[in-house]
Amino acid sequence: MARILLVTQYYPPEIGAIPTYTSEMAARLVHRGHEVTVLTTLPNYPTGIVHPDYRRGANRREVRDGVTVVRVWSATSPGKGFIHRLAAYLSFTCLAPFAAARSVGHPDIIIGVAPPLFTSIATRLLARRKHCPFIFNVGDLWPESAIQLGVLQNRLLIWLAERLEWSTYRRAGAIWALTEGIRDTLVRRGVSATKVFMLPLGVDTARFSPLPRAEARAMLGMDDRFTLLYAGNIGLAQGLSTVIEAATELRDHPDVRLLMVGNGTAKADLVAEARRRGLENVVFVDSQPPEHMPAIIAAADACLVSLRKLPLFDGALPSKMFEYMACARPLVLSVDGEARRVAERDAEAAIFVEPENATALASAVRALRDDPRLGPRLGANGRAYVHAHYDRDHLVTMLEARIDALLRRHESPSMLRQTTSGAVASGRGSAD
Repeated sequence: MARILLVTQYYPPEIGAIPTYTSEMAARLVHRGHEVTVLTTLPNYPTGIVHPDYRRGANRREVRDGVTVVRVWSATSPGKGFIHRLAAYLSFTCLAPFAAARSVGHPDIIIGVAPPLFTSIATRLLARRKHCPFIFNVGDLWPESAIQLGVLQNRLLIWLAERLEWSTYRRAGAIWALTEGIRDTLVRRGVSATKVFMLPLGVDTARFSPLPRAEARAMLGMDDRFTLLYAGNIGLAQGLSTVIEAATELRDHPDVRLLMVGNGTAKADLVAEARRRGLENVVFVDSQPPEHMPAIIAAADACLVSLRKLPLFDGALPSKMFEYMACARPLVLSVDGEARRVAERDAEAAIFVEPENATALASAVRALRDDPRLGPRLGANGRAYVHAHYDRDHLVTMLEARIDALLRRHESPSMLRQTTSGAVASGRGSAD
């Protein structure tokens, strides 16, 4: 069994795809007998305000689900600008390797979780200090994503970020790509195909499972209107202004509701625009704890997966997609590329609509509302598909195999050097 250190900027009680899958992966590895430590910061995402339970002291050590969690201070601010986020990223990743060097023990292997890319700094420093290999987890091709979204425009920062990105790929013992698109892009750009492996986020198919819609709605106090759910980050990448446009086209259908659950940088503008247009068919709800999400998904008639129409997202596999499918809910999929191949073509679980096309989105909602057999059929297909291909327990077994292979490769040269040194010291040499 291995001693594994996970380095991540985000971890529960923070909510979102990264803290959820990282914590579930860590807990599963512990359950399989590994010793797992997580190095992270004081929880403050997405508000930038430290969680009330963690405001005393700069550092914290705790145990969650058998995982030792070491938390260190980082700069936090409720400001939403790029500079505020950059300060948070750099303060954590540059200070953490020194502030927690003793607390994280002596790992056999380190896994750095990105985004953000800057996690690689802490991962590399610790791997060098602890004399162990590291796997770099790539869930987002940064800085390319920030450039395409218009968030990063400074040429010097772009140059520095690209140098950090590629030097990390070169030094990593292995690169864990979360999608085929990311893996193929890295290989096409020159990363050795033997170094990159693809392993998606997957989903806990036991926790996210079909529940009766009427029962879930009764629990949440929802009426019987046809409900399209979007749950997740409401940011620049999701292109959710299209939802407001589609709601405008659907305003003459009082039996339709668009429910948006989550927070993010774009939410205030969307709320203001919906209010300006007088849209009563759009309902905004703040981010909910992970344990509430299965019931919220079950209460929906269909679920929206949305990203902007950018080449960057042709290789994306949004994590919410798998949770919706595991709950046997049909998808309205406003993402092209790999996500479309998986959800629409392979799983036959989605209606695809062109990203950022409000008319197509409104038409898909009408089609699902008007055909009571379509949604359940798509939902059943999705449930069967993710259970067979994206169950998180199976994926962790595959991750264990990658960890074991890397450790064997790392130990072999060391063992050879030790054997050779021992032979020389005892008077034996190649003449033997």
